Amino acid sequence: MGSLPRFRRCCVGTRSGRQQGGAVDLWWWSGQWAHVGEVALKAALMYATALLGLRLGQRRTLAQWTIIDFVTATAMGAIVGRTAIADDQSYLTGAVALFTLIVVHRLASLLRFRPLLGKLSDHRIRVLVAHGELRRDQLRLCGLTDNDVYAQLRHQGVFDLSAIRYVLYESKGNLTIVPEGAGPVSDLVRIGLEESVGWVEPQDGTGQTS
Repeated sequence: MGSLPRFRRCCVGTRSGRQQGGAVDLWWWSGQWAHVGEVALKAALMYATALLGLRLGQRRTLAQWTIIDFVTATAMGAIVGRTAIADDQSYLTGAVALFTLIVVHRLASLLRFRPLLGKLSDHRIRVLVAHGELRRDQLRLCGLTDNDVYAQLRHQGVFDLSAIRYVLYESKGNLTIVPEGAGPVSDLVRIGLEESVGWVEPQDGTGQTS
C-alpha cells in the first residue's frame, strides 16, 4: 500500500486524473452527467429536426443521389453531429443551419433544369459499349475497368458482349443495356445517345469519340 500505482501517480494533480477520496476521477469517461443529458437532448432534437426537414424536402433526396444530394447529406450529418456534442453550439443554431441547407438544396435542384447548370451538377451520360465493342477510352474517363463492366453485365443476366448494341453509363451510375436485334433505336435510347459526351453515331453505325 506504500506508493500509488504508476497510472495514479502520473495522473494525480491533473484534470484527467483528479483524486477524490483516494480514487481517480475518471471524468473523461463519463463527463458531467448534466452535460451528458444536454447532449442526449440536443441529439434527439436535431434528429427530429432532420427528419422534419427531409420530409418537407423533395422526395428525390431519398432516391438515387446526385452530387448536390450527396453534398447536402454530408453537410447535414456534420451539423447534426456537431450541434449534439459541441458546448458552444445551441440547438437553434444547428436547426437554422440545417434548414438553410435544405433551402439551398431546393434552389440547386431547381437550377438543374437549366441546361448549363445541369451539366455542372450532374455527370454526363457516356457510352461504354457500342455494337459489342468496349470503348476503353470512356471506361478510363469513368474510372472503370473491363472487369467492372463485365461484372455489371453478368449481374444483369448478359453473358455475351456481341449481343449488346449499347451500354449507357447513366448520370447516377446505372447501366442501361440496349441489346442488338432490338429493332430501330427507340426515342429514349436516342435521347440518351444525343445527351452523352464523347459519342458520335456515324453512318456505318459504329460509335466514335468526338
